Amino acid sequence: MTLGSTSAVPRLGLTKFDAGGYEIAVANVEGTFYAFSDICTHRRCSLSEGELDGTTLECICHGSRFDVSTGDVLRGPAQRSVQVYAVRVQGDALVVDVPSAS
Repeated sequence: MTLGSTSAVPRLGLTKFDAGGYEIAVANVEGTFYAFSDICTHRRCSLSEGELDGTTLECICHGSRFDVSTGDVLRGPAQRSVQVYAVRVQGDALVVDVPSAS
Protein backbone atom coordinates (compact mmCIF):
# COMPACT_ATOMS: atom_id res chain seq x y z
CA MET A 1 0.00 0.00 0.00
CA THR A 2 1.40 3.40 -0.97
CA LEU A 3 1.42 5.88 1.90
CA GLY A 4 2.74 8.98 0.21
CA SER A 5 5.93 10.70 -0.88
CA THR A 6 9.26 10.35 0.88
CA SER A 7 9.42 14.16 0.88
CA ALA A 8 6.37 14.20 3.20
CA VAL A 9 8.57 12.89 6.03
CA PRO A 10 11.17 15.42 7.17
CA ARG A 11 14.73 14.25 7.76
CA LEU A 12 15.02 13.27 11.43
CA GLY A 13 11.24 13.65 11.73
CA LEU A 14 7.88 11.92 11.78
CA THR A 15 4.72 12.02 9.70
CA LYS A 16 1.37 10.30 10.20
CA PHE A 17 -0.45 8.67 7.29
CA ASP A 18 -4.00 7.29 7.22
CA ALA A 19 -3.95 4.26 4.96
CA GLY A 20 -6.77 1.77 4.51
CA GLY A 21 -8.00 2.05 8.08
CA TYR A 22 -4.49 2.03 9.54
CA GLU A 23 -2.93 5.01 11.30
CA ILE A 24 0.74 4.65 10.40
CA ALA A 25 3.61 6.83 11.55
CA VAL A 26 6.77 6.98 9.46
CA ALA A 27 10.10 8.11 10.87
CA ASN A 28 12.99 9.29 8.70
CA VAL A 29 16.27 8.60 10.47
CA GLU A 30 19.10 9.87 8.26
CA GLY A 31 17.34 8.67 5.10
CA THR A 32 16.19 5.31 6.50
CA PHE A 33 12.42 5.04 6.84
CA TYR A 34 10.63 3.13 9.60
CA ALA A 35 6.86 2.55 9.64
CA PHE A 36 4.89 1.66 12.75
CA SER A 37 1.49 2.08 14.36
CA ASP A 38 0.82 5.71 15.24
CA ILE A 39 -1.07 4.61 18.37
CA CYS A 40 0.83 4.38 21.67
CA THR A 41 0.10 1.10 23.44
CA HIS A 42 -0.18 2.89 26.80
CA ARG A 43 -2.99 5.44 26.38
CA ARG A 44 -3.49 5.56 22.61
CA CYS A 45 -1.78 8.91 22.05
CA SER A 46 -0.44 9.77 18.59
CA LEU A 47 3.20 8.73 18.37
CA SER A 48 3.81 10.93 15.32
CA GLU A 49 3.50 13.92 17.66
CA GLY A 50 6.34 12.58 19.83
CA GLU A 51 10.03 13.39 19.99
CA LEU A 52 12.44 11.42 17.81
CA ASP A 53 16.09 10.98 18.84
CA GLY A 54 17.82 8.61 16.44
CA THR A 55 15.65 5.49 16.43
CA THR A 56 14.19 6.29 19.87
CA LEU A 57 10.71 7.82 19.93
CA GLU A 58 9.25 9.34 23.07
CA CYS A 59 5.46 9.61 23.36
CA ILE A 60 4.36 13.13 24.29
CA CYS A 61 1.62 11.96 26.65
CA HIS A 62 3.38 9.96 29.36
CA GLY A 63 6.99 9.57 28.20
CA SER A 64 6.97 5.97 27.01
CA ARG A 65 9.90 5.32 24.69
CA PHE A 66 9.95 2.95 21.73
CA ASP A 67 12.57 1.80 19.25
CA VAL A 68 11.10 2.70 15.84
CA SER A 69 13.13 -0.01 14.11
CA THR A 70 11.68 -2.85 16.20
CA GLY A 71 8.65 -1.38 18.01
CA ASP A 72 10.13 -2.51 21.32
CA VAL A 73 9.38 -0.61 24.53
CA LEU A 74 12.56 1.02 25.82
CA ARG A 75 10.91 2.73 28.80
CA GLY A 76 7.40 2.59 30.25
CA PRO A 77 4.76 3.19 31.32
CA ALA A 78 3.84 1.35 28.07
CA GLN A 79 4.30 -2.40 28.45
CA ARG A 80 3.49 -3.58 24.91
CA SER A 81 5.51 -2.97 21.78
CA VAL A 82 4.01 -1.01 18.89
CA GLN A 83 3.29 -2.78 15.60
CA VAL A 84 5.98 -2.21 12.97
CA TYR A 85 5.45 -2.51 9.22
CA ALA A 86 7.88 -3.32 6.44
CA VAL A 87 8.39 -0.15 4.41
CA ARG A 88 10.27 0.40 1.17
CA VAL A 89 10.92 3.27 -1.18
CA GLN A 90 9.75 2.91 -4.79
CA GLY A 91 10.84 5.97 -6.72
CA ASP A 92 9.70 8.78 -4.41
CA ALA A 93 6.85 6.74 -2.87
CA LEU A 94 6.73 5.09 0.54
CA VAL A 95 5.16 1.64 0.23
CA VAL A 96 4.20 -0.28 3.37
CA ASP A 97 3.12 -3.88 3.86
CA VAL A 98 0.01 -4.05 6.05
CA PRO A 99 -1.93 -7.20 6.89
CA SER A 100 -4.89 -7.77 4.59
CA ALA A 101 -8.32 -7.75 6.18
CA SER A 102 -9.71 -11.24 6.58
